[in-house]
Amino acid sequence: ILIEGVRGQTVIGIHDSELHRPQPIVIDLHAGIPRARACVTDRIGDTIDYGVVRERVRRLLAEHRLLLLEAFAEAVADILLVEFGAAWVRVRVVKPNKFDDVAAVGVQIERRAPTAPVQPHATVLHLIGSGMVPNRD
Repeated sequence: ILIEGVRGQTVIGIHDSELHRPQPIVIDLHAGIPRARACVTDRIGDTIDYGVVRERVRRLLAEHRLLLLEAFAEAVADILLVEFGAAWVRVRVVKPNKFDDVAAVGVQIERRAPTAPVQPHATVLHLIGSGMVPNRD
């Protein structure tokens, strides 16, 4: 899924001028799940509902107490990975017109969901199932 250009206001920054009133930020989100079941079932429950994601990001804008865009982007990535079950995410957060001579400043991060550690017996079963027998050294 992708949601581009989410515009909001939030208090974020490290300079005194940024810490007392909301300023505009723009967020772009890209997230994926491996072969979404929704491709087959045509049901919203089998994918990531971008309307629900949008509302969750809006709530984060209102509630967070972070100073850096990097930390904010990481919080958005965590929401997508943990709460919505995304396999991977790309999050871009910018402050538009922060400086008179720059269109925007910001960060972009990419994250993957942690993979479960492979249990040794699962590897052995996989190898045996594929016709290979593990070496017993």
